[in-house]
Amino acid sequence: MAYALLKLLHLGSVVIWIGGMFFALFCLRPAAMNLPPPTRVPFMADALGRFFNIVLWLALVAIGSGVAMMMLAAKATRQTGASLNMPLDWMVMAVLGLVMVAIFGHIRFALYKRLQRAVTAQDWPAGGAALGAIRTWVAVNLGLGALIILVVLLGAVS
Repeated sequence: MAYALLKLLHLGSVVIWIGGMFFALFCLRPAAMNLPPPTRVPFMADALGRFFNIVLWLALVAIGSGVAMMMLAAKATRQTGASLNMPLDWMVMAVLGLVMVAIFGHIRFALYKRLQRAVTAQDWPAGGAALGAIRTWVAVNLGLGALIILVVLLGAVS
């Protein structure tokens, strides 16, 4: 029961995070491009700020639930007298997941701060440049998230 709840939390946090990145890249950004820069840049800063605050919590939930599931699996394996040989897909998921969190940290605590400064200064070209850098790294994270899903699904059938 505990493992199932942890898995639900883990999958839920990942689905919301990856879905949010997809939405931001392929729906929100293209629609906002129709707005003039003095409207678009503050709007995107506000929307992304809200999303990044949520992702901060989602990343913590994903890491915490992932570690807890690994610990439960190791404990159950030890109770049988064996040792846990972590499946390759779990290792890939863990490593790439931590890379995603590190990239998110760069987006949230460096690039987004740059965007906020540009909005405060009403420097729309600098804001556009910050949004471009955020978009690039969000696309990288979306690609990594899709790769993790692919690896885990392929690992589950092999």
